[in-house]
Amino acid sequence: MSYSVGQVSVFAGVTVRTLHHYDKAGLLSPSGRSRTGYRLYSDADLARLQQILFYRELGFALDEITEILNDPDANALEYLTARQRQLSQEIARLQQLSEVAERAIEVQRTGVSLTPQERFDVFGEITFDLSYATDAELKWADSEGQRESMARAAAHTKEDWRQLMGEAGAWRAELLAAFDEGEPADGQRARDLAEEHRLHISRWFTSCPPDMHRRIADDFVADPRAFALVVPPSQQRPGLAAYLRKAAHANAARHAGGRTDSEEK
Repeated sequence: MSYSVGQVSVFAGVTVRTLHHYDKAGLLSPSGRSRTGYRLYSDADLARLQQILFYRELGFALDEITEILNDPDANALEYLTARQRQLSQEIARLQQLSEVAERAIEVQRTGVSLTPQERFDVFGEITFDLSYATDAELKWADSEGQRESMARAAAHTKEDWRQLMGEAGAWRAELLAAFDEGEPADGQRARDLAEEHRLHISRWFTSCPPDMHRRIADDFVADPRAFALVVPPSQQRPGLAAYLRKAAHANAARHAGGRTDSEEK
């Protein structure tokens, strides 16, 4: 039995234009033509179309589908296994994004609401890059510290934010002074500033052991968005992120044999 392109379009739920495209691409050429030159599809053609639509639904490219269907040596199982692995990875990534969105919604619901003027008064030039926040959530998704940090940030009041940002501003001024005055990054003054920053994180967000602080400082050099949360671009100097990173590493080395956060407070 033969079917016109219009009938096949209805049967398969695809457009006539798509069927014409498949024909031109050599993926699905109708077995016959009517006397007036119209395409006619056989039952075998419909079976092939079902296979094409199956692979398309799984996300295969047309050239991959052509190879699978046209090459007798092509191993469909290998293609399907590889695609299943890709889909599983994508599902896991989307699940993480869903969890990020859920936590962001929770922060918005429970976090302090500020007008634009209040936000400027509290945060000044410090801005929160949403793309960086999302990347950080994905990077540290399995970290208990990240979950604690998000929860504590959501619980801060406007006065909490005002106080912690005031502390951060005073610390930043000291950091800039030490850098501008040529204090060595592994010297006492710079190490003390790194320690102050570490304890600030512990006090306001999550417990920050020296090793964790070292990794945070690594991000300051690797990602400008991370460093902008500490020093706004207008106050940055060339080499400042690397300076703070070196100071944090030196401070971590100082702690290597010793004291805990509670002993420092």
